[in-house]
Amino acid sequence: MPITLKTAADIEGMRIAGRLASEVLDMLTPHVKPGVTTDQLDKLAHDHIVNVQGGIPAPLNYQPPGYIPYPKSICTSINHQVCHGIPNEKPLKNGDIVNIDVTVIKDGWHGDTSRMFVVGEGSIAAKRLCAITYDAMWKGIAKVKPGARLGDIGHAIQTFAEAQGFSIVREFCGHGIGNKFHEEPQVLHYGRPGTLEELVPGMIFTIEPMINAGRREIRELGDGWTIVTKDRSLSAQWEHTVVVTETGYEVLTVSAGSPPPPAFITGAA
Repeated sequence: MPITLKTAADIEGMRIAGRLASEVLDMLTPHVKPGVTTDQLDKLAHDHIVNVQGGIPAPLNYQPPGYIPYPKSICTSINHQVCHGIPNEKPLKNGDIVNIDVTVIKDGWHGDTSRMFVVGEGSIAAKRLCAITYDAMWKGIAKVKPGARLGDIGHAIQTFAEAQGFSIVREFCGHGIGNKFHEEPQVLHYGRPGTLEELVPGMIFTIEPMINAGRREIRELGDGWTIVTKDRSLSAQWEHTVVVTETGYEVLTVSAGSPPPPAFITGAA
């Protein structure tokens, strides 16, 4: 499939969907604490998307080829779960880390974003993994501009994360997004600079590195969806949706409660 370039009107639709997805995470933030179940978070998110935002939770009943339909409205991946964790009735514990991944469909456009949450008092190691993964995502975002290549993004993420002693999951990647949940191109979180597709204005895709504290190898659980680290080491992920502009990039998945970009982006001392 070719890469679809978005018009100004398309980008505005994606901007709205992206903001709504981010606002779901804002809404969930005060609820992420010890004792809450991921099922409860899923219900809160579902009700907010449908009843408050007038949107559709994209993951619910999503069924790519070879998969069973996804049964919930968000993904919640805890500790050594890498991605696609299915919400359930098990309470979150003090010290857990959890990725909450939200995709909202609004007026046919998909807004896709995820954040890491530390439940209660997390360990120094867990908090460091979450922080480095956040910075790694932004190292990739910072490479987005016309004329750059997808390999530049992956290389920036990989070299930064590996220099911190972490590993990059290779089997899952960012993706083009728009009227469809997953479009071309695939956005690898590792690679060589100057390789793969050239970025042009109007391209919209996600950057969503999955970074492990231990080895990069993963496996799939019997539920057909949840991915975990083989060595049971902690894994973290952050995700933004970005559009290539005439001069650089714009992050589309931002809201009042979005964590601020790191200092190397803003130029803060």
